[in-house]
Amino acid sequence: MKLYYSPGACSLSPHIVLRESGLAFDAVRASTKTHQLDDGTDYYTINSKGQVPLLELDSGERLSEGPAIVQYIADQAPDKKLAPANGTMGRYRVQEWLNFITSELHKTMGNLFNPATPEDAKQMFRDRTLAKLKWVDDRLAGKNYLMGDAFTIADAYLFTVTNWTQYIGVDISGLKNLSAFQARMAARPAVQEALRAEGLLKS
Repeated sequence: MKLYYSPGACSLSPHIVLRESGLAFDAVRASTKTHQLDDGTDYYTINSKGQVPLLELDSGERLSEGPAIVQYIADQAPDKKLAPANGTMGRYRVQEWLNFITSELHKTMGNLFNPATPEDAKQMFRDRTLAKLKWVDDRLAGKNYLMGDAFTIADAYLFTVTNWTQYIGVDISGLKNLSAFQARMAARPAVQEALRAEGLLKS
């Protein structure tokens, strides 16, 4: 498999999940600014959306959209229990989290990276993001991870987007449960491997 990624982008989520899974894969950097690979290949010829992540299977088939990719990876390594089994309420709960993170957090925070977004609109997006993260903080009370004591694919996605707060002017230092979650995630070996591979963590 090949994972097309950009350092620190939402593709960090499936990158973490791949390393948690133990499956063999190659990580290929695709710049979100130039839309080129390191060898100069036009990324649009690989993914017409021009976005990361993209997972290329050994068959040559390609899968886009992070929430779909992380579920696919989890199902390829069922012994790792990265997601509850299909058809169970636990799986639907993980999907519920993936949908919340992608629509309520990822989408809102994305506006804060856009230089064309007016400053007054940015403040609205910051306030909205913090309100949503406070809600997440409440859900994490008494838990190690979103689903309880066990890590799932939803945690990789939440960790990825909450890391963005330091770059967009959203202060989450007062959210104790979320801060503890971030520290817990950052200590996981697979997370450290992914961060190091993307040049986001010094050896």
